[in-house]
Amino acid sequence: MLGEEMNSFIKVWLAVFTSLCYCHAMGKMVPKGPKRLIFLLPIVCLFLYLPLNLYSPHLGGLTAFFIAWLGNFKLLLFAFDKGPLNTRISLPLFMALACLPIKIQQDPIKENPSSKSQGKSKEGTVNYVIKGLLLAIILWSYNFIEYIHPNIIKLLYGLHIYFFLEIFLAIGAAMVRSFYGVELEPQFNEPFLSTSLQDFWGKRWNLMVASIMRPTVYEPTLRFSSAVIGRKWAPVPSVLSTFVVSGVMHELVFYYLRRVSPTGEVSWFFIFHGICLTLEIGLKKALSGKCRLPWIVTGPLTVGFVLGTGVWLFIPQFTRSKLDVRAFEEYAEIWELMKSSCEKVLNHIFYHL
Repeated sequence: MLGEEMNSFIKVWLAVFTSLCYCHAMGKMVPKGPKRLIFLLPIVCLFLYLPLNLYSPHLGGLTAFFIAWLGNFKLLLFAFDKGPLNTRISLPLFMALACLPIKIQQDPIKENPSSKSQGKSKEGTVNYVIKGLLLAIILWSYNFIEYIHPNIIKLLYGLHIYFFLEIFLAIGAAMVRSFYGVELEPQFNEPFLSTSLQDFWGKRWNLMVASIMRPTVYEPTLRFSSAVIGRKWAPVPSVLSTFVVSGVMHELVFYYLRRVSPTGEVSWFFIFHGICLTLEIGLKKALSGKCRLPWIVTGPLTVGFVLGTGVWLFIPQFTRSKLDVRAFEEYAEIWELMKSSCEKVLNHIFYHL
């Protein structure tokens, strides 16, 4: 099963790389605007189709997130010469930026870059080692899943997703950094230290998504809303529109994973957060900084709210369609494959001794 899925995975990504070669070459010949958009639309449709060839929760889910959502949004920006993609960069870097959730840092620190980068590297290594250990503990705790309360299991699934995404995306970013020698912006910024929903969604959680949603949804809606209802209230529909689109794209990713009609709960999770964030922004403007609560109060409230609503609306999508069971089966298959490979290597070594 895993072997067949890997073959499909390789074929899908060969199609992705070939398509991006076409996009890079076409961008040099076709001017920005509607004409370039027309030439890109077949690739956008292809990127929506390709994840349907994968059934693995990990390979299929990440592929859907990378190309059907982020990749397509980047190509739509590229049609109008906006966003991270342009024809002035090399083809390999163009492909990496298009199909991976990475962004080149625009203003890298210039003072003592070597010492600062070494310090950050050491801190980052320790940080990821700790998170890797926590992920390992969560995976180990699943051995006792029948003794754990269902809501605690959902909470563990949420932490599992966060640690897995941060570690996996950091490994991908490190590989790109080593290959191309560019500084990349972090994908996460310690979301458990958030002081508000605005801080969580705008500055800490899955920053690549935020940086792509801003020029594709938020800013166009803001300009339109400013002309209709004025600049004071324009952020309200802009924030809500961004969360609605985010909810729809999450529903799409879940469809690739589950192959069943969406229930709408994931969309409601993001719509609810969009409404709460809008109220929070309005409350901050009304108070004008007169009443600022300390982090010891706002931090736990924010993280608790995100985790609570996630357990209520978001995480059940994994259990309802047995995505968690399929993921555990993949882990078991990978573990057996690793054991078998290690045994073959050890037998080969002992044979030659």
